[in-house]
Amino acid sequence: MTKAEVKSDVVILFAGDSGDGIQLTGTQFSSTAALYGNDISTFPNFPAEIRAPQGTLAGVSGFQLHFGSVPVYTPGDSSDVLVVMNAAALKANLANLKPGGIIIANSEGFDAKNLGLAKYPEGVNPLMDGSLSRYKLESTDITKLTRTCLAGSGLTTKEMDRSRNMFVLGYIYWMYNRKLDASIEFIKEQFKKRPELVEANVRALQAGFNYGDTVEAPMTRYEVKAASQEKGTYRSIMGNQATAIGLIAAAKKMGLTLFYATYPITPASDILHELSKHKNFGVKTFQAEDEIAAITAAIGASFGGNLGVTASSGPGIALKGEAIGLALMLELPLVIINVQRGGPSTGLPTKTEQADLLQAIYGRNGEAPVVVVAASDPSDCFYMVYEACRIAVEHMTPVFFLSDGYIANGAEPWKFPAAAELKDIHVTFSQNNLKAGEKFLPYKRDEKLVREWAIPGTKGLEHRVGGIEKENETGNISYDPENHELMVKIRQEKIDRIADFIPLQKIDSGKEKGKLLVLGWGSTYGSIKTAVREALAEGADVSHAQIQYLNPLPKNLGDLIKNFEKILIPEMNNGQLIKIIRDKYLVDAIAFNKIKGVPFTTKELKLKIAEILGK
Repeated sequence: MTKAEVKSDVVILFAGDSGDGIQLTGTQFSSTAALYGNDISTFPNFPAEIRAPQGTLAGVSGFQLHFGSVPVYTPGDSSDVLVVMNAAALKANLANLKPGGIIIANSEGFDAKNLGLAKYPEGVNPLMDGSLSRYKLESTDITKLTRTCLAGSGLTTKEMDRSRNMFVLGYIYWMYNRKLDASIEFIKEQFKKRPELVEANVRALQAGFNYGDTVEAPMTRYEVKAASQEKGTYRSIMGNQATAIGLIAAAKKMGLTLFYATYPITPASDILHELSKHKNFGVKTFQAEDEIAAITAAIGASFGGNLGVTASSGPGIALKGEAIGLALMLELPLVIINVQRGGPSTGLPTKTEQADLLQAIYGRNGEAPVVVVAASDPSDCFYMVYEACRIAVEHMTPVFFLSDGYIANGAEPWKFPAAAELKDIHVTFSQNNLKAGEKFLPYKRDEKLVREWAIPGTKGLEHRVGGIEKENETGNISYDPENHELMVKIRQEKIDRIADFIPLQKIDSGKEKGKLLVLGWGSTYGSIKTAVREALAEGADVSHAQIQYLNPLPKNLGDLIKNFEKILIPEMNNGQLIKIIRDKYLVDAIAFNKIKGVPFTTKELKLKIAEILGK
């Protein structure tokens, strides 16, 4: 008879070789947890190599998920359960396991070869030497059990071993009282053209679940109840998926065709993969031969009256720089998505970073101001990319939407809105209302300094396009010094005035005035929110605000900052937002920087808050 223990929240870390199906295992458990009504936050972490060196520390792939019946904002600082498929996975992640935590180890992955690849001393096996005595160790030959349950399936040994992740998933489902139904349906869909693989993976999944019931050692089962959430229809959403759906929603709200042009790059590629599934919404996707071709194609689509969008990561954005300036000079709507990763150059392709903020705001030749907005978590990608589309079209300007690898690949429950709940987006195309003898002035502006969107082929609205400086109103080529300065000032003022059409900055947690304000942007949101909430519960005088509109900044941000004695700015870079805040508001903000390719932990932030407050 197994014991049942109720938990408010649990952190599980799956780890193994990149060929062990770790990401799939974690994603499936996350999806099932979402169906059970749990709040969730995930953190996939994998090597950059397509086939990383097997059995080595460099080849370890991990998937950490935090699910609970309480609000969850981060994937957790440390894990309650560590599932490892080999020695390297244990060595790479053991320090992240809580004392007394559970280790579920595939003993077959701790043979002499694997121990050597993981650089354990000769003759040392951590599963047998007592070094793991502070944890609850469950060492099982998962490989052997999987092969046994698939005996007679007709599969090769290599094919059978690929189902080990399903055995593990089935066992974890047993531990946390989860049904197998959703994963069985996924397997049937995933391998519908290979019925033998459907059968093998379902058998392995069920065998793992049954193993929990039949194993002789005493086990504990756990119950994590549904979270108390606002009523509505939810789904599990990853950041890149939310971005794709937000683009589709914006295009449909505008009544425009979405044209998405890109060149594949980690971690932005999944936006293309997701959009390519939705041709039924009139989405057009174009995989270009390079980054420059991608952005110029998107500019051409916008010139023709479509919603032009392009995406990349930092290296690709660098290549798009001149064309972004062209879109600015043409004053056309264009959405540029940067899913940030570790840099510079190729850098850390599969690791997260926030180091492209200054690139987004300043990274072009000449005076080339554009709007910059950022998402705070996976579901927020939907709303902020939708907002990027709205600003681009209503203000005829390129808009940067910033995400990063942590947000893009992370998942959480999302209560998705009805179309009627979404903010209207006003699209106005120029009409030929000219009087006899009157000339069309393509750069004549309204009170927002926005020019009209003139579609090619409209009689009487012919005008020049190109990157050479425009004469005010006429759009003719101009080398006049006074005109150049005037146009530079106008383009900057147009961006500045957008501050009148975005929300004011709000305090997320804490008071409107006090000793310390933690000011964040992007994917630092969950860690800051959790740290500040815990610090508030302990009596600290601290507040939290998260900036989503980074250029222009909200109109009231300066006044809000002045209400606090000290400002702390945590960033996953070497200090970028802090430069902007110090420059604009002349405040001596405190930098807290982490540049390790991984997010801030709650503990790190709480310690920094305590240090500043002298506690």
